[in-house]
Amino acid sequence: MLHKNFKNIDKVTFGRGCFAQLEETVEPVRKLNNQYFVYIVDNYFKGKSLSNRLQNKPEDLIYYIDVDPHEPTTEQIDTLRDEILASKGLPSGVIGIGGGSIMDIAKALSLMLTNEGSSTLYQGLNLIKKEGVYHLGVPTISGTGAEVSMTAVLTGPQKKLGLKCDWTPFNQLLLDPELIASVPTDWWFYTGMDTYIHSIEAENGMYNNAFSLAFGEQSLQLCREVYLGDKAGRSAENDDKLMVASYMGGLSLSYSEVGVCHALSYGLSKILEYRHCYANCVAFQHLGDIYKKGHGEFMDMIKKHNIILPQNLSKDWSEETITAMAQVSYNLTHMWNHAFGLDWKSKIDLEYMKDLFRRM
Repeated sequence: MLHKNFKNIDKVTFGRGCFAQLEETVEPVRKLNNQYFVYIVDNYFKGKSLSNRLQNKPEDLIYYIDVDPHEPTTEQIDTLRDEILASKGLPSGVIGIGGGSIMDIAKALSLMLTNEGSSTLYQGLNLIKKEGVYHLGVPTISGTGAEVSMTAVLTGPQKKLGLKCDWTPFNQLLLDPELIASVPTDWWFYTGMDTYIHSIEAENGMYNNAFSLAFGEQSLQLCREVYLGDKAGRSAENDDKLMVASYMGGLSLSYSEVGVCHALSYGLSKILEYRHCYANCVAFQHLGDIYKKGHGEFMDMIKKHNIILPQNLSKDWSEETITAMAQVSYNLTHMWNHAFGLDWKSKIDLEYMKDLFRRM
């Protein structure tokens, strides 16, 4: 019997224009610690209109961070933490504004501001020793589920693995669908497919349960409306739906687990530095024998939205590269447990995973 005792987001504000409530939302927290906030903002917004709407005060620190093509690293978090503490001491909180990588940076930073040593020491489950500072997330792209998950995914020298504990989830979310309107169409698709794949994988494995299914089924239904329905495509109504789908998909995987596609995606990200959502799409198109129903719908979505994914990538990969990616995937035991059962090592091996990469 599976029992998961997860801490969810303390408070969630949803609705068009709710970003304007940021200042009043965080004001009661400003009195904590050294009475200033750290803003972690996607560099995409630097110099754009959003950068003039941050509602920051003079004492606050703003970091515009470029997450393309590199996903968050342990070294990046450690350097940022050390710089902030040396500059102004412990902040009242961290505010993350951006996509999934920015959400992960904000979550990881909030934890590492109160925990000593390198973040590499805390890659895993319940390794964090002290509660982090207050942290608020404002997603500007929908699909990763990073805004709701209890994991802050970081790539370290040895592995790509998250800081995962009860203190990782945000204290507050502002979900404003107006903020995702500027997402380029290809990334609107890739990120949306991330939450679709979350939910497909969550329902297909040993950790599947009624609670995760409830969130996952709603997420899948919303994704189908956005990408396959009569009114499929970019619209304000569909942005609303996609933002909720991302939230629901994140909860679905939190109460279940992801599987084969995500294990392969981590290998692509760690070794070839593919962005996570894109890597999921690259891998999922070749997993029809594992996720039959979901794969068929995924291919229909690709066709409907004229998305072109690369083919025959593996012909340019060396055996060393394929082995390295497979080894990253092999070490993600929890994902293989979910996909194939606790006895997965008796069913599949490293060579099987290498063959999955050779499909790409």
